[in-house]
Amino acid sequence: MSRVCVISPFTGLAGDMLLAALVDAGAPLEAIRAAVTDTGLTGWDLVVTRTVNHGLTASRADVLVSDHAASRRAAELIAMAGRVRDRAVADVAVAALRAIAEVEGRLHGEDPDEVHLHELGGHDTLVDIVGVAAAVKALDVRTVHCEPLPLGTGTVRTAHGLLPCPAPATAALLDGATVTGTELRGETVTPTAAALLRALAADFRPPPPMRLSATGYGAGTRVLADRPNVAVVRLGDTEDADVQDLVVLETNLDDVTGEVLGYVLGRLLDGGALDSWIIPAVMKKGRPAHVLHALAAPENADDVERLMLAETGSLGVRRSTVRRTAVARSTDIVRVQGMPVRRKHGPHHSKPEYDDAVAVARQTGLPLRTVLAMVAESQEES
Repeated sequence: MSRVCVISPFTGLAGDMLLAALVDAGAPLEAIRAAVTDTGLTGWDLVVTRTVNHGLTASRADVLVSDHAASRRAAELIAMAGRVRDRAVADVAVAALRAIAEVEGRLHGEDPDEVHLHELGGHDTLVDIVGVAAAVKALDVRTVHCEPLPLGTGTVRTAHGLLPCPAPATAALLDGATVTGTELRGETVTPTAAALLRALAADFRPPPPMRLSATGYGAGTRVLADRPNVAVVRLGDTEDADVQDLVVLETNLDDVTGEVLGYVLGRLLDGGALDSWIIPAVMKKGRPAHVLHALAAPENADDVERLMLAETGSLGVRRSTVRRTAVARSTDIVRVQGMPVRRKHGPHHSKPEYDDAVAVARQTGLPLRTVLAMVAESQEES
């Protein structure tokens, strides 16, 4: 099983909102505090409280500061994050801070290590970034998915004056992310949140099917007139699976014989298709027909398409992109009448390899259904 975290930025996303939502979903505050303590940061405390806004109860994370250093060089923050003992936590935190430093350095024409982080140089940034990294590790999250990020309009005030929303640093950090517009004004996604999504390798595509195990709500500091200002995280468990974007190729055929179609199925599989199948259809003027399909990896799609055209004589092939979730599977061997039969196991079902079962039936004279029943009852070969 793999743990998946899905982030729903209902009104936007900030580092403290994401941290609070993860705590609300079950991340232990002790592990978060311990990771931040490893950095050597002093004069801080992290307090998580419950708040109710527009009828929704959420957690809020506040960093209480007695040492008010608000501007540090990026290299200093990166070095502090690198002191975290858990390397997985340190790596995420360092990656997020490096992303901020590189963007700020590029925008201001400075060396990334030497750039001073003004609003982002205080305690809050380090606590939020290290805290989120530690929370994700403590929850055993393997993959992070994020729904489209709503970008506010108007301006945001920075140490360099008024800037358009999203601020240039945020916009640069969101390169490649999926965003959407919102009528909300001001900053709805912060640079810290954007850097964390990048460091966590957040996927902006829909998550795979999962069994929901926890939901957390993280409140922001901003008060909205008509809705709760929250980000939501949902944790779920999914079977270990290989999720791929694949290509489906298909063509309509009303002038190809059944014998040729059966041959073409095998040719497509031998020629790189992952799967191939035929669906009966009725075309214009009531003509009976078949729709030939092939599933292929993107890098093999052109070859499979050429083969489909050549073998069928079709004048055109349609293609579409699909997402396939392939769950983990294993194979063992059992013996029926002394002959080997491979047996495939998935998380919910097992079945014999058809060709092996047919070979046994032909060699022994047993009915195929009897061979299949014997395989189902057999123990794994030692």
